[in-house]
Amino acid sequence: MSAVNEGVVREYFEQLGYLVSQPRKYVPGGRQKTAAEELDLIVFNPQVKEHKVPDHLIWTTSDLKTVSRAVVGVRGWHTERFYVSRFEQTPDILRFVEEAPIKFAERLLDASPIAKILCIPDLPAGGGLKDKTCEVLKSKGLDGVISFRTMLLELVFRVDVNMNYEKSDLLQSIRLLKNYDLIKDSQMEMFVKKRRRTRKVEIKEKSEESEKR
Repeated sequence: MSAVNEGVVREYFEQLGYLVSQPRKYVPGGRQKTAAEELDLIVFNPQVKEHKVPDHLIWTTSDLKTVSRAVVGVRGWHTERFYVSRFEQTPDILRFVEEAPIKFAERLLDASPIAKILCIPDLPAGGGLKDKTCEVLKSKGLDGVISFRTMLLELVFRVDVNMNYEKSDLLQSIRLLKNYDLIKDSQMEMFVKKRRRTRKVEIKEKSEESEKR
């Protein structure tokens, strides 16, 4: 399952123009991980000229427009939300933001600072639990959280049913599901509704102008 999760994250960043490096292709066992082994992915976007990390913790795709380089931790476990207790019980989740892994990434990219991004199913839905979780993650040095829902919606939106994605099993699977109407492009529907609302406003304004004349 970890390969599937990392595959989703890899495709997401590649679709946004990032070059993606996966330092470790194996599962370490029976010993402490090295700095490089703590990192799931290292990403770099050469098109972003000025590296700037957003101030808020929960990111959308648009927040990555100013992020040129980052280390990425990938945690699936899609049956649950990530509360403070989860991070306290499983400190390994945030080991990738510690000094040694970040230093390794900085040497690899020959640049600093580097954003620290965690990709997870979701945080608490809202209220005090969500605020507390965000506060703890910020205090641990994390810069951004991107949900799998955000990434999958972006991939669904970008996949064209008329293209043959034979070099990507994930994108090809999404293409087939879209082609047979088994998944809907919710983002596209949102944009269509927005255009319809804009069009209605334009018609109303024109009608009001005609009445004034």
